[in-house]
Order: sequence, then structure tokens, then C-alpha cells
Amino acid sequence: MIKKYVLETRPQFLVLALVLVVHGSALAAWHGSVHIGHSILAAVALTLLQSSVNVLNDWHDWSRSGIDHDTRQTPFSGGSGMLPRGEIQPQTALTLGVGTLLAGLAIGGYLAWLAGWPLLVLGLAGALSVVLYTPLLVRIGAGELMAGLGLGVLPIVGTYYLLTGTFDIAAWISGIPATLLTYNLLLLNEFPDTEADRAGGRRHMVVRLGKKAARWLYLTAEIGVFVSLILGVVFGVLTPWALLGLIAIIPAARAVRITLKDYEHFEALIPAQGANVQALIGTNVLMAAGYAIAAVLL
Repeated sequence: MIKKYVLETRPQFLVLALVLVVHGSALAAWHGSVHIGHSILAAVALTLLQSSVNVLNDWHDWSRSGIDHDTRQTPFSGGSGMLPRGEIQPQTALTLGVGTLLAGLAIGGYLAWLAGWPLLVLGLAGALSVVLYTPLLVRIGAGELMAGLGLGVLPIVGTYYLLTGTFDIAAWISGIPATLLTYNLLLLNEFPDTEADRAGGRRHMVVRLGKKAARWLYLTAEIGVFVSLILGVVFGVLTPWALLGLIAIIPAARAVRITLKDYEHFEALIPAQGANVQALIGTNVLMAAGYAIAAVLL
């Protein structure tokens, strides 16, 4: 029974929450602040919130919009597939989604009580994006942006504030690559689902622009990832060690190459989706490693 609940949260993708907190924690360590206990609690809270958005999205797409009745699932998009297969009931999924949301908010509230009201504001913004993502944000073309913020710059800045008690331009700049990469994670995963999403009332960027134009948006955002990282170092905001993140250009370039060529072909896009995930996780991990090296060398 527990295994079924865990699988519904799409645990293979929850590593993103962990690496974002590691990213923010390593940046704080470079600036001289470390608190392993608080970092662990932040990772648990963000993981619960990401679990919630995954489950509630599944529930809504099966029980409300009906999108998942027509969606072709890939290893990276189309939800968990458990509701269409009857492996979990809609009411159970709803209870799980709300439960993980409340648990994440409880831990986040405790951390905000420790760190101060600015962290509460960041946490509420993230929670709001969880609640509104499927019923509203993806219907007005704001889903990718809010997901990018909620699983990008906001967790990094929030973790940094939790550990240091301050806001720093370095945290905001360091969060730009993460935001653009998460934006592109959603954007690329929308390509295989475009027809079903359009029929279900979603108006995300691929529906609005069409696949042919949306591939150039994907390319632009991916270029922005590495340009922002380089500029952060050039202007002295980030340590040169953060340039380790540039290694992730390798899977990013593969994802871009496939997307530009095979944007209309369902099966051909699956390797691009995999490379896209590698670029997202790799950039955050490598930047965190750079901050950790810089902290040790201080």
C-alpha cells in the first residue's frame, strides 16, 4: 500500500527538490553559513510540496479535465499513469495530494517561524503555485514560469535565507539557471501532450505558440541558462567554481539538437526529455559542487 502511494508521487523526479536545497545550502556554505538540520528539513518540505503538485496534477487531469484519458505516457511526461490503469483511486490520490501539501506547509511554517516572515512569503508563493498550477496556471500560459520559480530560484533563495538570515544577489543570480531549466523541463514535456492538453482546455506555451515556434523558445531558454551562469561569474557575483555547471551543456546540447529536429515526433522526443532532465539535475549539482569547493578553499 505504501509503495503505491510513493509511486504516485513520481519519486524518480523528486530528486529535483533535493538538489535545489543542496544548491542553496552549498551557496550559503560558501558565504560561511552551514546548518545541516535546517537544510534537511527544507529538503523534506520541498519534496512534500513537489509530491503534492505531481499527485494533484494527476488527480485533476484524470478526474476533472479528462486530459489523461487521451494522453500518451512517456517515462518523463503524461503523469504517473496509475489513475488511468486503476492502480489508485481518484479519492485516494486527492487525499494523498492534499496530505503532502499540508505536511510540506507545516514544516515550511516551522522553518519560517525560525527564520522570519520573509521565508514565509517565499514559502506561501511556492505553495500557491502548487495549488493553482493545474486548475489555473497552465490554462493561462503561466504554468511553466510559475513552476520555474517554484522549483528554481525560490527554493534556492529560501534555503539561502534560512541558513544565513539574509538575502544576497548571489542567491538570486544563482537561481536563474535553475529557473530556466525547470521552465524548459515543463516546456519540453508539453510537446508530446499538446493535442490532449489543447482538447482539455490547457493553454500552455506549446499550445499557444505551436510546436514549431515553441522549439525556439526552448532553445532560447536553454541558452539563457549558461549565459546567465557565465555572466554571474564575469561580474564577480558567483565564484568561478560555479562554472563547473557548464559541463551540463553536453546533455543540454543533445536535448536541443533532438528537439529542433524531431519536435513533431513522439518517440524521437523521449531521448531529448531524458537529456533535458540530466541537464537540469547536472547543472544544479555541479554548481553546488563548485560552491562547496569554494567554501573549502576559503
